[in-house]
This record gives sequence, structure tokens and C-alpha cells, in this order.
Amino acid sequence: MIDIEKLKAFCEAYIKDRGYFLTDLTVSKDNDIVVEIDNMDGVDLDFCATMTRAIESEFDREKEDYSLEVGSAGLSSPFKVAMQYVKNIGTEVETLTKAGEKLKGTLKSADESSFVITIETKEKPEGAKKKIVVEKDIELNYTDVKYTKSIIKI
Repeated sequence: MIDIEKLKAFCEAYIKDRGYFLTDLTVSKDNDIVVEIDNMDGVDLDFCATMTRAIESEFDREKEDYSLEVGSAGLSSPFKVAMQYVKNIGTEVETLTKAGEKLKGTLKSADESSFVITIETKEKPEGAKKKIVVEKDIELNYTDVKYTKSIIKI
């Protein structure tokens, strides 16, 4: 069985100075390994192939008997790490909170523990006869969110 902590440490060290970051790493009970990476400028297929070879040189396939897939997190996949939020600042996102509230808006900012989404809402100003559209910033902790993902428009 592959030592997942050793594999994770190897992957993080390998990508650290190459502009990539680890978004997910899974090892199934059958030793099927899936490594998901991302980059502020997108993931290069050649880099995935190079990283695959580096992992295979460090973890002997004959000894461990595993399958390996290295790829990007995917455009429509929910964000898994804070760097994906940072990467997507300025884009439209959909967020589902653990309280069941679905928010759609623009990702305004993000740090290690939280992010801010700007939504449009209709509010009736004091003394006005009808509601107007206003922008409202909502700060959410990652721990309060079920998922956040980019809204892809075609």
C-alpha cells in the first residue's frame, strides 16, 4: 500500500517552485492514485506527464503495484483549497453554504480562512417606492461552505 503522507510530501515538494499547487490527492484501497494540481495560469499537459514520471521514479510500480493519474482539478469541479479561490478572484462563482443558502456572485477576495463574494440583491431604500438592485459583499469562512465552483458561461 502506498504511503499517502510520503506521496503527498513528494508531490508538494516537486511542484513547490514550479508555480503549481496540490488541490487533491487520493489513493483508493486498490492503490489507484489520483493527483490533482492547479496553477494560476492553468495546467500544462506536458507538466502532468513530467510529474507522472517523477512520481513513478520515486515510487516503484513493481513494488507497490499502483495506477497513477496526474491532472488538473477541472473547470467545473468545486474548489478544494484556498489557492483555487485566489486564482478565481474576479470570476463568477456559485456557493452553497452548509446552512443551505445558494449564492451566485463575483469572487472578490480570498485568504487562508475565508473569502468574500459580491452578490446583487434587490432592496428597498428608505422612502423609496420600489426596490433597486444593490451589490452586497458577503464574507464566508471555508468551514461554513459545502462547495464553491466557477460558473461557466458559453
